[in-house]
Amino acid sequence: MSAAAPIHQKLMHQMEQALEHLKRDLASLRTARASVALVDSIRIDYYGTMTPLKQVANIATPEARLITIQPWEPHLIKEIEKALATSGLGVTPSNDGKIIRVPLPPLTEERRKDLTKLCKKHGEDTKVQIRGFRRDANEELKKLQKDAKLTEDELRKAEQETQKITDQFVQKIDEIIKKKEQEIMEI
Repeated sequence: MSAAAPIHQKLMHQMEQALEHLKRDLASLRTARASVALVDSIRIDYYGTMTPLKQVANIATPEARLITIQPWEPHLIKEIEKALATSGLGVTPSNDGKIIRVPLPPLTEERRKDLTKLCKKHGEDTKVQIRGFRRDANEELKKLQKDAKLTEDELRKAEQETQKITDQFVQKIDEIIKKKEQEIMEI
């Protein structure tokens, strides 16, 4: 096993984490279909503590354009409706005393374009992060070579491997972004 292997393992781990973070960010972007991820970031005041909505209610998507929220404690309905109103989702919740229904209006063309721009921005931010990891890995490799733990040839091969890993992750990011943009533009 070469001296560069631990650096490449660390690099791949960091890049996987960045990819997972991107997927979580994109899941919270609205598409034509309802998703429980849309309300993941919403927190409510639960006995003085700001608590994630999913920890105080059952959340479901029974239809393509509807999210239902059933709080475990009925007195939370007003609090949840208030949090939804201030969330920036642009939704108008209604309730029957037990369940909150959140119908999702169709996305306008302008909103879809804004969401695809936001999607691309998330992708670019992740690529910048990935390139930062590549730079850090290459610096560690050069330090190993300076400390005589890698030869010049081993350093060159290790840097090529680092670039190969980076290219693979950039390609994965592009695929994820393209797929999300298609979901957003779907009517």
